[in-house]
Amino acid sequence: MELKVLCVGDVVGGPGMERVRRSLRYLKRQTQADFVIVNGENASVVGITPDQAEDILDAGADVITLGNHSFNKREIVTYLDESPAILRPANYAPQAPGRGWGVYETKAGPIALIDLIGRVNMDYGPDNPFLMVEQILKKVDAPIVLVELHAEATSEKLAMGYMLDGRVSALWGTHTHVPTADAQVLPKGTGYVTDLGMTGPKNSVLGIRPDLSIAKFRGDLTERYRWAEGPTKMEAVLFTIDSQTGRCLQARRVDLTE
Repeated sequence: MELKVLCVGDVVGGPGMERVRRSLRYLKRQTQADFVIVNGENASVVGITPDQAEDILDAGADVITLGNHSFNKREIVTYLDESPAILRPANYAPQAPGRGWGVYETKAGPIALIDLIGRVNMDYGPDNPFLMVEQILKKVDAPIVLVELHAEATSEKLAMGYMLDGRVSALWGTHTHVPTADAQVLPKGTGYVTDLGMTGPKNSVLGIRPDLSIAKFRGDLTERYRWAEGPTKMEAVLFTIDSQTGRCLQARRVDLTE
């Protein structure tokens, strides 16, 4: 049996949330996806609220993943502890709220999903994700294992992909909000893409109004980041996995753009 897993790039602000509400179920039908994972850590530009998490789940997501903005909204803390459908990076400090991995039921049986955060140019001093994933894999008993690495450096994501090639079914990167053209199946059978991209304003810098980002890089006095207006996009990758072997059969981009 084949299991199709749809992974959707970082949702940014109000436009990203509206795009999820309008398009996620449509994309799920079009791709015949069996399981949907959405990175929602930028739903409020920085952070996510419980109401936004519920909206993403109601729109068709099975699990929400987070990253370096996991705890920016204080009201999410209790929600992280209570809901198994939202994951923060597993290599944060053990006393951090929430969980970093979980096992979920699908038509093909149980699958495991692990959320990790990279260390290059990232805040909070997380534990080493390469060592953490080894510890988690010893505990996982599922034929299909999926990994998200929320990281800045492409080299860190690629290195993780090759380290886990043949040991997990798929691994994808998030955080940089720019879709990469390297969706592939690695030599030993792991589906891989360096970055899913983002869901939100098309004409933007990572979802933010370009003039605000330009001002920051010029060294001008900056103001609070606000999302860009105009047309939106949803960037995603579909992994097709053999449920018997756990090997990925195909990894392909399935972007929607206005």
